[in-house]
Amino acid sequence: MITYTIASSDEDLNGIIGLQQSNLPANLTREEMAGQGFVTVVHSLADLKKMNGIEPHIIAKDGDRVIAYLLAMTSASEKDIPVLFPMFEMFRNISFAGRPVADHRYIVVGQVCVGKEYRGQGVLDRCYAEYARRLSSRYDFAITEISTRNTRSIQAHKRIGFIPLHEYEAPDGELWSIVVWEW
Repeated sequence: MITYTIASSDEDLNGIIGLQQSNLPANLTREEMAGQGFVTVVHSLADLKKMNGIEPHIIAKDGDRVIAYLLAMTSASEKDIPVLFPMFEMFRNISFAGRPVADHRYIVVGQVCVGKEYRGQGVLDRCYAEYARRLSSRYDFAITEISTRNTRSIQAHKRIGFIPLHEYEAPDGELWSIVVWEW
């Protein structure tokens, strides 16, 4: 039975790390990346603990095993993960609803992942429903960035209700789409 809850232990956070590791580009074939998607940022246990202490991550579990996650990241973590510095800088330079993104109360979907054997079963949708249930009273919207190469993630987020806000090219040449989900 699949349950949707928050990460509340080191075991949960290590479950996130395990799922993350198996979905990094270095551990996938080009075909898997194109068809199934991928994650790009590597988080340490310390990173996940710190973020989880501010706003808990949403996880799906099959029994005791983490099978999906949505990371919750606030602006308080802006200086913690160097690869995300450009995203947070972008939030000061682009607008949503007539104001810079950084001037809103927003929650960053720090990363999402659903285990391979659970994809296509509505797990992501139910994780996002739990995310909104727990966070929408404190934040104006959820925002994230997705590599434009990650077409599965782009399509999944569009289905959830995320809308494109801005695209930019990172210093490494990667093209990113910043998307927003108004509750």
